[in-house]
Amino acid sequence: MKGNILLGITGGIAAYKMVDVASRLVKKGFSVNTVMTEGGTQFVTPLTFQNITHNPVSTELFTPPANYDVKHISLVDKADLCVVGPATANFIGKIANGIADDLLTTVIMASKTPVLIIPSMNENMYNNPIVQDNISYLRELGYQILEPAEGYLACGISGKGRLPEPAEIIEKVISNFTKNDLSTKRILITAGPTRERIDPVRFLSNYSSGKMGYAIARAAVLRGAEVTLITGPTELKVSGLLKKIQIESAVQMYTEVKKEFENNDIIIMSAAVADYRPLKYQEDKIKKGFGDKLKLELVKNPDILHELGKNKKTGQIIVGFAAESQNLVANARDKLYRKNLDLIVANDVTAFADDENEITLIRGNKIEKVARMKKVELADLILDNIKEVL
Repeated sequence: MKGNILLGITGGIAAYKMVDVASRLVKKGFSVNTVMTEGGTQFVTPLTFQNITHNPVSTELFTPPANYDVKHISLVDKADLCVVGPATANFIGKIANGIADDLLTTVIMASKTPVLIIPSMNENMYNNPIVQDNISYLRELGYQILEPAEGYLACGISGKGRLPEPAEIIEKVISNFTKNDLSTKRILITAGPTRERIDPVRFLSNYSSGKMGYAIARAAVLRGAEVTLITGPTELKVSGLLKKIQIESAVQMYTEVKKEFENNDIIIMSAAVADYRPLKYQEDKIKKGFGDKLKLELVKNPDILHELGKNKKTGQIIVGFAAESQNLVANARDKLYRKNLDLIVANDVTAFADDENEITLIRGNKIEKVARMKKVELADLILDNIKEVL
């Protein structure tokens, strides 16, 4: 990915995490120029960022400009995005009130490019009404704000104020370089398997990894959508830029999908939902004393996709998935019409846990077979097809 990032580092303990952020940006192909406040240099040396980014680090406002450029103008003129993190209460207050008394604040004041501010501080300081008013005001002016995370803080307490994880920061940065064609859409996505409990130690499930649904969720976030992800049990990490709802069983997924359905424009049902569940949950572990055979009575789970198709509102788009072991296209087309879907993604069940897949997209009479590729690439392709439906 190509782009120029101006990275601002202020005097917060989380400055050390921004070294990792800088490294990841460089690995993704960005050119990174760093500006540090005096406080920032107390936590991490400029030499560290210089070695990571392979570019000189700027710290002083009143130093002779190179090539007769005015430093705060020349730095920002070549930037496609300014990223400031950790952003202290002091820095946020200065920008909100038009104070430019060091190189970083002067650079941000002179910037006509988008600015991403990542607050990080003590929880009480973050929740101070003055700080919150300053953040709200900057949002109104068009500054991007990446909310801090919750967790253990350097001051010894737990609360909201941690710098988000580097991966989340990178996603937010990349979203500024991605087509923003879903910014007006709210998308509900289901992912992963469901588990149907038999007794305290056993359950019925399937081999779904959730990788396809998570890839679609991430791609939709990067394209500007407001995303809600309802997920069964997986070991995958989710973007902090979306709303995540964790479920276990098919009935729980049905309940959560019903709650969210009305509020979303696009519903993408990629989860592998169990068709049946045990009729009766055994409170105690089933012992071996049943002889050579054990009879397990099952009852049908709600057909979530069918219910959504019946209650689809005008303008709503519903996308289904069909994992088949035979007659792929015929079975998927039948499901498309029977459940009143706008698009169905058909794939072979053997690719459940893989990072790659080969799919067939079916929309009305249009059938498009897609060659095997990474699921992160398929995610954008599926979203492109949804855009065509829209």
